[in-house]
Amino acid sequence: MRKIVLFCAAGMSTSVMVQKMQEAADAQGYPCEIAAYSVAEVGTYGPDADIVLLGPQIRFNLNKVRKQLPGKPVEVIDMRAYGMMDGAAIIEFVKEKLGD
Repeated sequence: MRKIVLFCAAGMSTSVMVQKMQEAADAQGYPCEIAAYSVAEVGTYGPDADIVLLGPQIRFNLNKVRKQLPGKPVEVIDMRAYGMMDGAAIIEFVKEKLGD
């Protein structure tokens, strides 16, 4: 069971994305737990994640978050996939990054 955590400015805009990603993961039989939070909560929820994804609107936080979570994969969600709410594409990206 993979734990995927998304962070955005307030934790709200990613809630629909979480739902789309979970639907895609379920359809693919990929066991994961996905949650979204405000970027201010990286220190609380990031350490337990297998991978951390940032919403494209906060991509400027990438280096800061990587420093907070050394050794953990931290990536920015592709802007096109995010805008299209393409949960399947993001799950494929996660699988690729984690080697699943």
